[in-house]
Amino acid sequence: MSTFTIFLALIVVVAFLLIVVIMVQNPKGGGLSSSFGGGGTQQLGGVKKTTDFLDKSTWTLATLLLILILLSNVAINKGGENADSKALDPDATTSQPLPTPAKPANNTAPAE
Repeated sequence: MSTFTIFLALIVVVAFLLIVVIMVQNPKGGGLSSSFGGGGTQQLGGVKKTTDFLDKSTWTLATLLLILILLSNVAINKGGENADSKALDPDATTSQPLPTPAKPANNTAPAE
């Protein structure tokens, strides 16, 4: 398994967690957090602590996602010969020649 594949799996997991954390956040009119028992957290931990946790986790996951994307880019560039695709190799040659444009037919109609 290549390094890029590992980074890709981590990026997918972090992106999914980021979506979940954003969806759970409570906007001004109520959100999914109230549907999943968010009302109980107000009595248990307080609204302020829950909001702070969700806000910090959103920023942490977003930063982690950005770092993973940048590191995966570095992993692709350092892959060299181990790259799975020839699209990543600038010196790769194409196996088929480029098509040549067809010559236009010389259909001249007689003037009437």
